[in-house]
Amino acid sequence: MTDLPIADPAPPLDHWQPLPARAAALAALEGAFGGLFIPGAPLAAACWFFDAPGGLWGAGAALLVGVLFGAWIGHRRTRRTRWRLDAQGLGLRRDLMWQLETRVPVSRVQHLDLRRGPLERRAGLATLIVHTAGTRMSAVTVNGLDQADAERLRDTLAHQLDQDADAL
Repeated sequence: MTDLPIADPAPPLDHWQPLPARAAALAALEGAFGGLFIPGAPLAAACWFFDAPGGLWGAGAALLVGVLFGAWIGHRRTRRTRWRLDAQGLGLRRDLMWQLETRVPVSRVQHLDLRRGPLERRAGLATLIVHTAGTRMSAVTVNGLDQADAERLRDTLAHQLDQDADAL
């Protein structure tokens, strides 16, 4: 009988982790709703107000373009977001057009919150909010985390924070 290797159910936290695909679907839905109002509604109003060719059809097409554009942006933004947790703290990398990398050292963490809206609960997702010391960007929010990953991140950061506090 051969021993089969047992797969670790949780990936190591010190490598850059992508957000789950269902987070991108939820972000696309949110982006579509935002795209309905900006730029969809202003374009539709301009088509209607200025009697653009197509009239009502042009206004509807403008709304559709806004919805599709918003969905595309939301999906792409979420698919290009990565996170990692290592001994120094939490890292968050966002990359749409400009790259933004945020680093939260464990020593700056004040407290942690998990937020789950109705759509996030249905999709098994959560938002981790890391409140930090300082005034500029005093909270770092990581949307679209898998619920188990969010809880594991919260518990690991809280445990590291407790260990650092005991050392003082």
